[in-house]
Amino acid sequence: MREFVRPKVVVSRCLGFDHCRYNGGIISSSIVANLMEYVDFLPVCPEVEIGLGIPREQVRIVLEDGEQRLVQSASGRDVTEVMEAFCIDFLDAVGDVDGFILKYRSPSCGIKNVNVYPNAALKSGAIGKTSGFFGGAVLKKFPCLAIEDEGRLKNARVKEYFMIKLFMLAAFRKVKSEGSMKDLVAFHTENKYLLMAYRQAELGKLGTIVANKERKTFQELVFEYERHLYSTLFRPPRYTSSINMLMHAFGHFSEKLSSQEKALFFDWIQKYREGKISLCPAINAIRSWAVRFEDQYLLNQTIFEPYPEGLMEVDPVYSHLRDDLWK
Repeated sequence: MREFVRPKVVVSRCLGFDHCRYNGGIISSSIVANLMEYVDFLPVCPEVEIGLGIPREQVRIVLEDGEQRLVQSASGRDVTEVMEAFCIDFLDAVGDVDGFILKYRSPSCGIKNVNVYPNAALKSGAIGKTSGFFGGAVLKKFPCLAIEDEGRLKNARVKEYFMIKLFMLAAFRKVKSEGSMKDLVAFHTENKYLLMAYRQAELGKLGTIVANKERKTFQELVFEYERHLYSTLFRPPRYTSSINMLMHAFGHFSEKLSSQEKALFFDWIQKYREGKISLCPAINAIRSWAVRFEDQYLLNQTIFEPYPEGLMEVDPVYSHLRDDLWK
């Protein structure tokens, strides 16, 4: 079992921490609840922090003279400047964090698909979409961190990308703040195949940095490495990159396997390419061969456990714990 650095995550306070919604409500998020054991959360409610109280009038993003404003619906009170000031102060003071989980479609916390209205009246219809004021400020200041809303995290693919990025960035944060050249080399070595599944071109640049032929200091190297690590993880991996990673791993055993084993592996790769199965059968085959042939280098790779096993979930459709539909 891998040991994981605990990520530091800013989270909307209404997501299971406090009854701080505009109506005094609280939102249950299974994603946030499951992460409690593994993550250090920093809850925040921007609307409460700027003094709007609980309960409070709803706020809306309103388009006025081509400018987005944050306005309370009933009174028409404009809180744009005070919210913008809070965003600047909070995000400047938050320190080293690895990610954010924010309230879906909130006019303050939402990161996308937040309604924009022509006026503050509750009966008016939306005329566009945007980011919330705090969510937008987060995306602007920390574009490379693991940032999602609790609504999108219900999607398995979004969640997988978020979790992998979050725990890798947390591990790198520890190397950056407490580590040495040896720790940076170890981080790069253990994450080689996981990074290869994202962008092999960037992986090559990261390898060159770690090789350190120019004899740079650790601090110089770690900041250069960080920039390219962010670039590598900026987008989720393409399926072609994942196949490339699997073929590289397969190369460790290509001379040791039977023709039937090879044929089965290539069949899994082709079915994955065609979108008929997930990556799991091929990855599990690589892992089983690594155990069989005692390939410790591969067994140490984070690709097999990129985040804690306790956070890995089986789709209820495929779980034996699903409802019995034949009762």
